[in-house]
Amino acid sequence: MYRKNVSPQDKRAIRSIVERQLQAFQDHDATTAFSLASPELQRQLRQPHAFMEMVRTHYHPVYNPRAVIFEGIIYIQQRPTLQMMLMSQGGNLVRALYMMQQQADFSWRIAGCQLLPVCIENRQHP
Repeated sequence: MYRKNVSPQDKRAIRSIVERQLQAFQDHDATTAFSLASPELQRQLRQPHAFMEMVRTHYHPVYNPRAVIFEGIIYIQQRPTLQMMLMSQGGNLVRALYMMQQQADFSWRIAGCQLLPVCIENRQHP
């Protein structure tokens, strides 16, 4: 079970892990990107190239964002989750929720990512 509030050091570590994975995607470095995923995700996908292909196909805004804004840690099902806003190369906004998992050695790994569309209303005032 996770503490309700992760420490400032944990927050920095979580953001660093996600930043490292985003950079690995930009560098087309499947081995590094895969190494930052949780053991469960690694078991499911088995190989770095399979992981990279899954991200490229189903999580393209994460794979190749034009811009990233880190919004902070929230808790989903008591799990620390890094919330961030991504802008795709086409200019569309998407919110990414990176669910994190602390390992036995107290390091952090990425346990999953959920993408949510961001709807921006364009209201014109009379």
